[in-house]
Amino acid sequence: MSKRALAATLLLASLICSPVRADPIQDLQALVKQGQFSQALERADSILASKPRDAQVRFLKGVVLSELNRGAEAIVVFQTLTEDYPELPEPYNNLAVLYAQQRQYDKARNALEMAIRTHPSYATAHENLGDIYARLASQAYDKALALDSSNVAAQNKLALIREMISVAGSKSGRPAAPAVAAAPAPRPMTPPVAVAPTPAKPAPAAMAPTPAVIASAKPAATPAPVTPAPTPAPVVKEEPKPVAKRPEPKDETPPQAAAISKAIQNWAGAWARKDVKSYLGHYARDFDPPKGLNRKAWEEERTQRLTKPGTIEVDLENVKVVSVNGDRATVKLRQHYRSANLSTSSNKTLNLINQDGKWVIQQERVGG
Repeated sequence: MSKRALAATLLLASLICSPVRADPIQDLQALVKQGQFSQALERADSILASKPRDAQVRFLKGVVLSELNRGAEAIVVFQTLTEDYPELPEPYNNLAVLYAQQRQYDKARNALEMAIRTHPSYATAHENLGDIYARLASQAYDKALALDSSNVAAQNKLALIREMISVAGSKSGRPAAPAVAAAPAPRPMTPPVAVAPTPAKPAPAAMAPTPAVIASAKPAATPAPVTPAPTPAPVVKEEPKPVAKRPEPKDETPPQAAAISKAIQNWAGAWARKDVKSYLGHYARDFDPPKGLNRKAWEEERTQRLTKPGTIEVDLENVKVVSVNGDRATVKLRQHYRSANLSTSSNKTLNLINQDGKWVIQQERVGG
């Protein structure tokens, strides 16, 4: 079990279009830097009362909520930021931090993949994604050994991954609070999160891997030397006849694929947050409800289910935009749904349509 989670980054001045920040923002930054998180939360709410869409203040509020161990509320803040500002990678990065703290590595992986999709050169997200893959591999090898404890290969691989995570984690720092100016200054913070040292210019901060404190494993036995086989006599081969080269396959990925995938992730996020209004807003006006229901009856049924007590988890994998034809698209995916009373996994096919500049679901069916 890890002692600390992946590091959260602080949103820099790139989130804000205006080069000049008002004094209340600087005061908020100072409060966070000083570790006065309760006062910082009050100040953030006060600023957001008049500027509800201020990206930097909302981001800082998410950081403060994380510091106050109010992870569920922080997740809502960062998830909403990804919906309002889908071009920013940092909120996805912080979502991955919080999901990793909860050992929800599939969700952390999805969030980091979205960060990379919006900002392919975001080195922090690439590194963090490697850490998440290491975590997932560790879980898989644990499962393999639970089924077959004599599997030496799995033992060696698991020991190697755990050692790698442990060494990487021992080199990580703790997080930074936002500085008074545009660039952040590092300082220790209470929750197990961290960023890299302050750069000369505003840039995404780093996130450290989650270490697992495991005793070092014994190294695998050195393989015995192999006697080389005798060199065979040369064989004269007939020159093959020239064959016409096949043309290189063209990239068939539709340019709208990123926007469509983003819409699907937002739909799943609204579902998991039990945000009824946002969830229903991801369906087209002419959506074809299942079970022969009309639209009103279907919305009432979905609202009743989403408002039941208890948490909901919705994980998507293998999301693939199969086709795009004008304002219509088809997406196939694997959906994992978990609630207090139900846990299912199924393949889904979604038919989407672009209405008013937004990709929404027109038809939803299981299978295929």
